[in-house]
Amino acid sequence: MMRSKEEKTTESVPAIQNSSCGFREIFNSTIMSESLVVCDVHEDLVKKLKEFRFRKETNNAAIIMKIDKEKQLVILEEEHEDISPDELKDELPERQPRYPFELRESESQETFVVYSYKYQHDDGRVSYPLCFIFSSPVGCRPEQQMMYAGSKNKLVQTVELTKVFEIRNTEDLTEEWLREKLGFFR
Repeated sequence: MMRSKEEKTTESVPAIQNSSCGFREIFNSTIMSESLVVCDVHEDLVKKLKEFRFRKETNNAAIIMKIDKEKQLVILEEEHEDISPDELKDELPERQPRYPFELRESESQETFVVYSYKYQHDDGRVSYPLCFIFSSPVGCRPEQQMMYAGSKNKLVQTVELTKVFEIRNTEDLTEEWLREKLGFFR
């Protein structure tokens, strides 16, 4: 009996056929991972972030970044001096487009933030940790999520950041939340 090419191919991978995730899920996962876009970090931004790391000021400050989709580059969006976590929260988009020509009003925008925070320890010491905060609001497009997720790791490695946090709701970004997160790095 002659079998079709499709029957032979499917028969040769019974483990995939019978697995709980199925062939289609494995295939789609492979396609998605191959299409993951990792953006480079603009060279001027790398320089600015390295200078920011060694800043002498003792106030809170933030650099907010986004991805330029056309150039596939992480770029500077805004800089803030003397900004509290609550004020920073107000600067981050929850459901407002940062690319008005690409996003519909109902879509969210992801953002990268490097935040220099004046941290008063319980024993009286003061430190100035450099925190990387990845804002990934619920409602972002899957393609956008993949681009930001892949680029996040590259950005963290390029700038050599160690305190990396993610928020899904900008309302979570409070002084209490940040102090709790930094408590793990004593």
